[in-house]
Amino acid sequence: MTLSENTEISFLTSLGAVRERCQAVMDRAEKDPQGGLYHFTYHPERMKEAADVVCALIDRDYPSPQAVPAHSRWRHFDAQGVKRIDKLLQGWGSKVDDMEKTRRLLDLFVVGVLLDAGAGDTWTYKEQGESGNRIGRSEGLAIASLDMFKAGIFSSDPSGDPHRVDGDALIALSVETLSKGMQVSEENPLVGLEGRNALLQRLGKALNSNQTFFGEGASGGGSDKVHRPGNLLDHLLASSSSKTLQVRDLWRVVMQGFGPIWPASRTKLNGQSLGDVWQYDTTLDPKAPSTSASLVPFHKLSQWLSYSLMEPVHQVLGVTWKGLDEMTGLPEYRNGGLFVDTGVLVLRESDLKRGQKDPGSAHGIPRFEVHDPVIIEWRAMTVSLLDLLAKDIRERYGETPDTLSLTAILEGGTWKAGRVLAAKLRPESKGPPIAIVSDGTVF
Repeated sequence: MTLSENTEISFLTSLGAVRERCQAVMDRAEKDPQGGLYHFTYHPERMKEAADVVCALIDRDYPSPQAVPAHSRWRHFDAQGVKRIDKLLQGWGSKVDDMEKTRRLLDLFVVGVLLDAGAGDTWTYKEQGESGNRIGRSEGLAIASLDMFKAGIFSSDPSGDPHRVDGDALIALSVETLSKGMQVSEENPLVGLEGRNALLQRLGKALNSNQTFFGEGASGGGSDKVHRPGNLLDHLLASSSSKTLQVRDLWRVVMQGFGPIWPASRTKLNGQSLGDVWQYDTTLDPKAPSTSASLVPFHKLSQWLSYSLMEPVHQVLGVTWKGLDEMTGLPEYRNGGLFVDTGVLVLRESDLKRGQKDPGSAHGIPRFEVHDPVIIEWRAMTVSLLDLLAKDIRERYGETPDTLSLTAILEGGTWKAGRVLAAKLRPESKGPPIAIVSDGTVF
């Protein structure tokens, strides 16, 4: 694909670019499994083992592959079998119409996703008013955000209208308030606390500055005085005359509306920050302009957000999403860990030793910055390997992409398999085989 100066940014922020650029990395590995990649060797014969692990979990947890739900933040809110979102919806009852219920869930899911970066190996959250259990990692982060949402911490009118998220409240959110809400202490440290708070503050500014997507219900619906994530619903439905929405329309809102929240230090092109896009190799795409030929886009949190926002719209309003196959697997450490722990990808010895010398490395686990080429290559391979694995799994079950979607395979699934293997192989930390120095805005 030949890019002009005017289309580079559009391409790099598109869903198609994620799969295309990651496949360019994969092509090198397939051409030369032992020498094609800079930082890993590729062992395709081990893909069967990865598929075996995933299928075993699907068979264990679901009556059939078709019963696997979508991969979304909703699953984490329902940790330990407690249907917290259903209870939230029931609590609103008939006094709140379905449109406003959906807006509220979208509000909650946006902050829930943006707080869902790696929490570290020691942080846990003690739930308020439900199980009282201490819950860690993604589920703990989700439930903490739910408790804060119910307490009105993300609303500028916490006594009158607590169950919303609005720009004014997020701009005013302090590290101290977020720390208290997340139960952070010296004994219970949370990785990237300041980064998470800054991200939510930038979200508040993005909400208040975008009338089209987030203001006044975006088309006359919703709240007429506050800028909320949930108001994107009105914007999307205003252009649809049926019970069908296009994934690409949601993606445009996510990328344009939430794009300003990513750190300004990220990769830029023509002065514009591209988000989760990273330098890899200048020869990656020889057809592209030199300014962008080396860049690999992932947009992991934006895709995770999109997957998560689709479900409330579908579940509450019965809306069907078209174009789901444009989305990719998520290049994060659980999915990526599955391929390292099953031997599909093997880190080169020189990189292993380099990562083990990182001051934050523990238990011999190599550790790298998020922009390190090791991490970029690992993530790119993860995206393409997830596509290959999904094809294998569907063939085993006799399913198609329509009956067993990639998002279901992630849920059923690869993400879970990465966690199970981590707990088995590294019981002291239950962490991934490669550790990442994260600022709370990528993973």
